[in-house]
Formats: sequence, C-alpha cells, structure tokens
Amino acid sequence: MAQNTNTWFREKILLGMTPRDYIISNFNVPNLIAAVIVGLGVAVMIYRLFFGLGPSTNLSDTYPWGLWIGFDVLVGIALAAPGLALGTAVHLFGMKEYHHFVRPAILSSLLGYIFAVFALMFDLGRYYRIPYLIGWSWGFSSILFLIGWHFFLYINICLIEWAPALFEWLNLRKLREFFSKLAIWATIFGVIIAGGHQSALGGLYLVAPAKLHPLWYSILLPVFFLLSAIFAGIGMVIVESSITHKIFKRQLKDFNEAEYNRLVIGLGKGAASALFIYFILKLFDLAHSNTWGYLNTPYGYWYLVEILGFVLLPAILFTHSARKEKPKLVQFSGFLTAFGVILNRLNVSIIAYNWYLPTSQKYYPLWSEIALSIGVVGMLVLAYRFIVNRMAIMHEHPDYESVH
Repeated sequence: MAQNTNTWFREKILLGMTPRDYIISNFNVPNLIAAVIVGLGVAVMIYRLFFGLGPSTNLSDTYPWGLWIGFDVLVGIALAAPGLALGTAVHLFGMKEYHHFVRPAILSSLLGYIFAVFALMFDLGRYYRIPYLIGWSWGFSSILFLIGWHFFLYINICLIEWAPALFEWLNLRKLREFFSKLAIWATIFGVIIAGGHQSALGGLYLVAPAKLHPLWYSILLPVFFLLSAIFAGIGMVIVESSITHKIFKRQLKDFNEAEYNRLVIGLGKGAASALFIYFILKLFDLAHSNTWGYLNTPYGYWYLVEILGFVLLPAILFTHSARKEKPKLVQFSGFLTAFGVILNRLNVSIIAYNWYLPTSQKYYPLWSEIALSIGVVGMLVLAYRFIVNRMAIMHEHPDYESVH
C-alpha cells in the first residue's frame, strides 16, 4: 500500500521523477526569483496578521480602501473574467471551435477568484469573521453582502467547470462524465452570478459621488464595470494564450498555428466590439453628465489617456488587425486592453478617489502593500503552472474523448 502511494505521488505530483531529481529540476533562476517574491509576500502577510493594518499599510479614515482592494480585488476580479467570456461563447453560443481556450480560461478564473479572496483576507480588519457571511449574518440590502456571496458561488461554479480536468488526472471516469454534463448548467448559472458581481463592484462607488472625480463617477458605473470585464476577459484569453502557447509548447503536439491565429483574430473581433460599445457609452455619459469642462484639467488629461490610449486605440488596432489578419497585432492589443482595465480600476479606486485633496494628503501604497500584492500574483502564477504541468489543460487527455 505504501509503495502504491509512493508511486502515485511520484507519477502525479513529481512528474515521474525522484524527489531529489524534482528538486534539482526546479532549481533555476526563474524559480529562485519567484521564491524571493513569494517569500517576501508571505513575510508581509505574517507581519500584517501580527501587527495589524496600521503599521503594514498607509490606510486611513480618508482612504479606508487602498491597493489591496483596488488591485487585488477590483483588478483581480476583472482580469479573472476569461471563464465568463469563453465559457459563455463555447457552452451557450455554440462556438465550439474555441473549446481549446476554455480550460485555460476556466483555470484562470478559478485561481483568479481564489487568490483575490485570499488577498482580501489581509485587507479585512476582522478577516476571521468571513464565515459569518455564508451562514450567520445575512445583509440583503448590502452590496458587499451580494459581492461576497457571488464570489463564494462563482468559485464553486469554476470548480465544477474545472472538475473534468481534475478527474481525468485522477482517472475517475464516472465523476469526470458527471461533471462534464454539469458544465453547461454551471456556465448558465455562472453568467448570472459573474455578471451580477462584476457590475456590483462598480456599484460600490455609487455611494461616493462627492469623493470620486466627476469624469469617473457615473450612474452607469455598474454597466461600465460589467462591460469592461467582458473585454478584459477576452483580452486576458489573448494574453494568456500568447504566453502559455510558448511556455507549454511541448504539450501541444498537434498544434496548428494557422488555426490558432485565425481563432485569435476572432477573439480580437469580439474584443473590438465590446471596446467600441464601451467607448460610445462613455461619450454618452460625458454628454449626459455635462462634464466636458473637466477634460481641460490635469485629471481630464489623465482621463483622456485612459479612454483614448487604452479603449479607443486597442479597439482600432483590433479592427485593423482583423481586417489585415495580423495575429501578432491582436496579441499586442490584448496586452494593451488588459493594462487599460488595470488602469481604469486603479483610477476609480485610488487615483481619482478623493481627487480634491492636496498631494500631501493623498494615499500612496506602503512598500509592504506592493510586496503582498506581487506575492499573491506570484502564488497564482506558480499554482497555474503546477496544474498545467500535470493536468490536461492545454490539450485533450489521450485516454478521454473530448466533451466538446
């Protein structure tokens, strides 16, 4: 029995190597850099748990939410939308040719939500009362209650959608078939849940009309957050696929580059459509709120950088690359789109928040806040790589028929 356990651990976890060989194979410069990043992040986490938010952050009564909310939650959840975008396209709209992108997208969403919630633990004053949200404290009139429950439900939905890959790895055929049949129902429920909390994250800032700059404050904030999450999800699928198809190239035995490029261009078309709709709604919002005058101010110039440089420009580039069939330009535009969503979330949560305060009273993240956030990202990347190296994420499992 012990021998069987050792064999299973060696084959499934250590990739067929002995413990010594496995450790040696991972002893390289990229892994050492990752270890330093994650180690520093863990040290800050421990420091925060022992000494509290005061010494470990620059938060205050004026800025109760800082980088750990703006980046780890608002940015993290927006960039964790690949599963929403691709799952909807494949399972609900019947775009089966994109099935190759689904499992990496689902895994990205699953890990994105898990680590966003993990990072959130360190931003909460009473992090140990998180379970109260699920079973002991019901606040139906609270947007945060809605978001918390939606996070909990959507993580479970992603687990259901990811489960077939897990059970293929464990060679549990009946469980794999059962969860494969649940995929479409999980996707339908996931669209409702994900759409609800993506928009609700924008709705959080509807209660701060006097604190958020008029160029970013809008009654359409929930719509803007939902729509931007859609093109963020598509953009991240493009970004992740362009990276993973190089890093995990050895797993793609029957890789057809021409077909892959065609599909990437198709993703670019979808992103362009969402970006143009978002841009037009932004123009309507400027007209409705009559905030044109703010454009000729320092904040206005920064707003134009966001809207023209990271919404209109990638939309045009996506359109041009689709017409000229330039997949490399689509990939560049995907990176531009993802960065634009990061910029938007940080503008709303930090940069344009309390915009009227003098520079000396502004919030600037403490080094420990940055270290923790980068550490969480490092953990996510390592977890993603660990799973992809062991499960059929980038390819079809040879012992199982495709569920698509």
